[in-house]
Amino acid sequence: MKTIQIIRFTIFAILFNLPSAFCQTYLLHSNWQFKNLQKATWYPATVPGTVHTDLLANHLIQDPFYGNHKKNLQWIGQADWEYQTSFDRPHHSNSEMFLQFDGLDTYASIFLNHKLLLKTDNMFRTYKINVSKLLKAKGNHLRIVFYSAETQTNLSAKKNRLTYPCENNRNFARKAQYHFGWDWAPRLITCGIWRNIKLLVGDDKTETLSRYSNVQLIQEKDSIGQSFYFTVEGIPTFMKGANWIPADVFLPRISKEKYRSLLVAAKEAGMNMLRVWGGGIYEDDYFYTLCDSLDIYVWQDFMFAGAMYAADQKSLQNIRQEAIDNIKRLRKHKCIVLWCGNNEIDEAWHNWGWQKQFNISKSDSSRLWLEYQKIFHDLLPALVKEYDSGRTYIASSPLYGWGRQKSMTHGDSHYWGMWWGLDSISIMKQKIPRFMSEYGMQAMPNMESILKFVAKSDLDTSSLSIKNHQKHPTGFQTLCKYLQMENISVSDFGSFVNGTQELQSRAIETALDAQMKSMGRCMGSLLWQYNDCWPVCSWSIIDFYGNKKKGYYTLQKKFTE
Repeated sequence: MKTIQIIRFTIFAILFNLPSAFCQTYLLHSNWQFKNLQKATWYPATVPGTVHTDLLANHLIQDPFYGNHKKNLQWIGQADWEYQTSFDRPHHSNSEMFLQFDGLDTYASIFLNHKLLLKTDNMFRTYKINVSKLLKAKGNHLRIVFYSAETQTNLSAKKNRLTYPCENNRNFARKAQYHFGWDWAPRLITCGIWRNIKLLVGDDKTETLSRYSNVQLIQEKDSIGQSFYFTVEGIPTFMKGANWIPADVFLPRISKEKYRSLLVAAKEAGMNMLRVWGGGIYEDDYFYTLCDSLDIYVWQDFMFAGAMYAADQKSLQNIRQEAIDNIKRLRKHKCIVLWCGNNEIDEAWHNWGWQKQFNISKSDSSRLWLEYQKIFHDLLPALVKEYDSGRTYIASSPLYGWGRQKSMTHGDSHYWGMWWGLDSISIMKQKIPRFMSEYGMQAMPNMESILKFVAKSDLDTSSLSIKNHQKHPTGFQTLCKYLQMENISVSDFGSFVNGTQELQSRAIETALDAQMKSMGRCMGSLLWQYNDCWPVCSWSIIDFYGNKKKGYYTLQKKFTE
């Protein structure tokens, strides 16, 4: 059977697992083809993969990251696509057989031998179905149709009476939010088979058990306000780290080597914590395995960020299964020390003016807040308690927004007075919270990296190609203001690149000096952000190509001295 690859044979459960029945696993990664649903021509496909990477491999599109190409590739996310392969049945006639889909992005219909098996609508879930009665000895046909996430989310928004605050309709998709161009990412709405498809011979009923580090989050009222610090072996420990985002827009391209390179660099920088940010993904097991071995603690967000989410019965059931799948998958990793419901939604609801911006009535506001509570105050904490009871859950990060006084005295803080508020870098000497979970300053990538995504003739902040790689609406203007504030002279594009890296370095040094000298009051510093998902001017200290900015070495010096 050339179309099926054997990857493992299990009789006994592995360490930390419950006993398992006989199960043999085959990866269905061979002989895949794909095409636009409305067209006739099939092309070779790579599984796991995405439609963008398959189009690129077949020379049907230009590199989405180069120049201004992504602007002309929006049609991909608006189209429907289909994938197909064939495989033979293994010689285990007396055993039950299951198809398991570890990651389908996102809206899909699955057909086996022309029979509809399943419809999916969540890229974070694992789907498993008994196919024993449907399999033939030879030539089983597996077909998956992917529907445009842009179309599906727009339809969901139109059907819903309530207006859920969001800058677009990404909040209706249980899909990586950054794919919709949110925040620092390009708008490249992917689809495809992004994780393994497996054929299981026998029912693998193994379940991983929780594996804990002796790490606890302490939140107590005190003379300042409310603490937020971690103890390790009972000892209060300052957490040194950064916010982690997916290492590529096109997730299957993230290799073990890239994971290892980035995480080893984090360890070498003196980091002991990474926050897996809620606008991305629940990372691959290999990421957490490396964190286990490197003694890097993981603050794990659930994948909700910067928007309100529906909590009708269907949505809640979808979220429930997503959470169960990922809690059960990740709880075996000792590195995980915190589950967090979402990124910045509580702050946004109370501090961003959504009600006025989206013209939400008082009655609808009450309904939306009730739905928020159903997800983040009721459902998710209950599931963490049921499936991973030894770990702490918090509903949202931060506790209070940076425009409120309590952000410096109660819980964790995202301080964006520097950058968004145009406060001077020196303000970081005064803004010392109990735990700094986000702060940062933009910087250009190294020139070596810039020349990989733009032509030499485009090396100017006014060029469309360079502008395309700056996601902040006033990013270059803001950088110029800070260069002026800091008396950093800029004469050409090269000096602008170097000047922005100097800015970032000064911001990091100023902030860390203040935060680490105030250890006791402040017990953690997580820089925004560690890495990038594409080549861009951003807040990262390591760019998409793995090249370190000056800020990386500054942070390393402060964390290791």
